[in-house]
This record gives sequence, C-alpha cells and structure tokens, in this order.
Amino acid sequence: MSAGETGNATADDEPSSLEELAGQYLSFELANEIYGVDILKVREIKGWEEVRPVPDMPDYIKGVLDLRGVIVPIVDLRIRFKLASCEYTPTTVIIVLSVEQGEQQRVVGVVVDGVSDVLDVSSGDIRSAPELGGKISNRYIKGMVTLAEKMAILLDVNKLLDLQEMGLPEALN
Repeated sequence: MSAGETGNATADDEPSSLEELAGQYLSFELANEIYGVDILKVREIKGWEEVRPVPDMPDYIKGVLDLRGVIVPIVDLRIRFKLASCEYTPTTVIIVLSVEQGEQQRVVGVVVDGVSDVLDVSSGDIRSAPELGGKISNRYIKGMVTLAEKMAILLDVNKLLDLQEMGLPEALN
C-alpha cells in the first residue's frame, strides 16, 4: 500500500520512512524531466482533447472535461511548475488522478508531455528530496529515484493538486 492509504493515515501524514514509498509509479515527462505518481492514484490515461475553459481560473487550469458524467478540472503541469509552455503534440496526454482532499476523493486531470513507463521502486532506490531553501519548495516531492541516465521525481499528488491551494472552487469537482 502507498503512503496515506494504510490504517488511519490521512493525506497530510508524512511517511515515517522512505520504505513506505516503495511501490509502482507511473512515470511521465515534462520538459525532458521525468516525474512519477503513485500508480494507485491513476484512474486512466487519455490522449489530449480540447477542454471547456472556465473563466477566472489560474492560468494552469486549462478548463474542465466531462469524463463519463464527472466534471474533471484539467491542470497543465508545465504551467503549474513554471516551465516553458509548448505545443501539444500527439504524445501529449491527460493523466486522470484520484486525489484525497480531507475525507473526500476528487478527480483531477494533469496534462503532461507523455507517459513513459511503470517504475517498480524499492525502498533502497528512493532518496529524500533535497532541501532547496528559499522560494523553491519540495512539499510536492515524496522522494527521488535514480534511473539509468536520469533522476525521477516522485510527486505527492494529494499536495500538488490540493484544490484549495490551487484556488479552485469545490463546485469544479
């Protein structure tokens, strides 16, 4: 089981050790960097399709998508991470994630450059996120994993996609 899903743990609980982060992660690319999200949080992967814009939203909210009767806010992670924007291509996808917000489960989609692979991560592979100090925060990072030629950043989707922090009304989900 992944962190935050055992016993009475909540989404805000920190894992007591990196061992609790071991498991499978869906890896994806953003600006030639590799990120990973807990595979148990992934509901589906969709090819990019136009979304319905919603007025007066932060710039990283591309709009909403009707996914079989569920209105799903769509977040462009490039913009959320303050990376250079780029044209959406045939490899651009939306990863639909289940996010814990207090006692509720929310569904949020994230736009990424492309999905890569499913990573089997053991506790010995995971390194703590470095303290970067200043304005750069590592609060969305669970840990880091060294791959053959790159490092993957394992994201905490519950914190990264917190509706309140992103300034989204609850009515969107």
